[in-house]
Amino acid sequence: MAVNFEYAPGATPLDPDEAAGLVPKHITHQGELNAWEQANIFQADRWAARQTRRDLLDEGFLRDLHRQMFDKTWLWAGTFRKSNKNIGVDWMQVAVKLHDLLDNTRYQIAHEVFGPQEVAVRFHHQLVWVHAFANGNGRHARLMADLLAMRLGIGRLSWGSGSLTSVGDLRARYLSALRAADQGQCADLIAFANS
Repeated sequence: MAVNFEYAPGATPLDPDEAAGLVPKHITHQGELNAWEQANIFQADRWAARQTRRDLLDEGFLRDLHRQMFDKTWLWAGTFRKSNKNIGVDWMQVAVKLHDLLDNTRYQIAHEVFGPQEVAVRFHHQLVWVHAFANGNGRHARLMADLLAMRLGIGRLSWGSGSLTSVGDLRARYLSALRAADQGQCADLIAFANS
């Protein structure tokens, strides 16, 4: 039985091959999929908390985190996308742009270019912009930013203190802040991450 995917505004649609990679066969609608993914993400969050010796700014860690977040949901979890999407760099540039992002973030931290909070939010923005995976990029980038913020000695970011997967004002504000950051204006995204 096929899932009736109902994409929220700003969401990344899956191509047919990606959609066919759904692991649980009992899921029939978006609400069930969202709940299943959220349970998978909860387990990944617990896994990530135990990774105290791993380098967060490592491609292997980023892939492992995505795999942990979605391995019970998607066969392609932790694998870079193989097609272009409505957002993100050309799929053949994902590894290169991700490498650049990791290096730039290491430099920003080492040279204190920005404070810890701003480093984490800018990292989140750029990770969403690269859009390394077929799906789950926003949730992955927010968890990565939270892990980075904690590693830098501050707490998790609040990200509006609600569900950003649901259609509504909160998601609209988040997407608007991301678009402003695309234009080099990060203030709204920083404010949203702390709201």
